[in-house]
Amino acid sequence: MSQMNSRVSAAAQRMAIALGVVITLWALDAATPASAQGAWCAQYSGMDGGTNCGFYTIQQCQAAISGVGGFCSPSPYVRQNPAPRRKARRRTY
Repeated sequence: MSQMNSRVSAAAQRMAIALGVVITLWALDAATPASAQGAWCAQYSGMDGGTNCGFYTIQQCQAAISGVGGFCSPSPYVRQNPAPRRKARRRTY
């Protein structure tokens, strides 16, 4: 019987560890502000004309294109200013 309890205990420990890892990763992701997810893109000029959307500030982006040409624009992948959610109205009949 003690062997079965140790198997259940080991399984419970593994489950608790996995749950702890998931919660930690979720908390870290939720704590990351949108500005830290690459809010600016550098559009490089030239023959290859690449794009890099890994800049957190416009100053970083401008420094990256300085001397090589191009322009900076807001990232299409990050929602800049989410629209406020409208409160649902109750219908009265």
